[in-house]
Amino acid sequence: MSEIKVIEGEVSIEIPGAGKPCKTWYKIFGDLKSGVRPLVGVHGGPGVPHNYLLALSDLATSHGIPLVLYDQVGAGQSTHLPEKMGDITFWTEELFLNELDNLLQHLGIQEDYALLGHSWGGMLIARHATRQPKGLKRLVLQSSPSDMGLWVEATNKLRLNLPQDVQDTLKKHEDAGTTESKEYQDAVTVFYQHYVCRLNVWPENLVASLALLEKDPTVYFTMNGPSEFHITGPLKHWTIVKDAHKINVPTLLLNGRYDEAQDSVVEPYFREIPKIKWVTFAESSHMAHEEERERFMQVVGSFLTS
Repeated sequence: MSEIKVIEGEVSIEIPGAGKPCKTWYKIFGDLKSGVRPLVGVHGGPGVPHNYLLALSDLATSHGIPLVLYDQVGAGQSTHLPEKMGDITFWTEELFLNELDNLLQHLGIQEDYALLGHSWGGMLIARHATRQPKGLKRLVLQSSPSDMGLWVEATNKLRLNLPQDVQDTLKKHEDAGTTESKEYQDAVTVFYQHYVCRLNVWPENLVASLALLEKDPTVYFTMNGPSEFHITGPLKHWTIVKDAHKINVPTLLLNGRYDEAQDSVVEPYFREIPKIKWVTFAESSHMAHEEERERFMQVVGSFLTS
């Protein structure tokens, strides 16, 4: 297989209230003019940069699918706004929907594209898809909540499977409002090892993404909260259940057997979206693209090229 062409770039984006010029950074694997429909990968968090999704570049080599990854504003190599910490009127779903539209236009692919969103990224692209943009042809929702009430319910049940001392530590700090402490973060890591990535050695790209999140947690802390299961931000009330039926493109729904996005969390997508296929990865938690990498690329690649 010949070497895949990789280019990086950035696009300006006007964000009302930002108080400074902003830009979205992106990376393209393959040729957007190849005649094959490109896939845009949308990262989770919110605020966990693209690095942990770099495995998706396998699709460019195995299936010839051009791939675009990008960092949402506030993450990775895009503009950071730490001064907006806690500003829930600034960090909104609409900001990130506009950013995605802006990127599609800039790359000139808005007439024909596919989207894969992981976790929060799936929530974002599901909302995008309910608006029925004419250029969207395929949708992949990977480990994405349909409703954050269901997510909180599921993650709190999963917590009960953790060692008792870990559960006690989590509760102690949540009750005391000391979730920024190292003891709390270490306990959260135990949850991650069970339900976010079960590989004994975490991929370098995932470690890099989480390190960058730690460096600037503005978006995550503001919209979500201190952890995956202690949701204090406005995403606590997020749901798409009543609008999911408006998604009119073929959709692939993915989760893992040990995923924090449990079946109960993703099932409303399956129930409501008219053209949908659901695959659960038996050996995976939240990172099937790393935990069962080969099978994941086969499933996603076949769906996107069918």
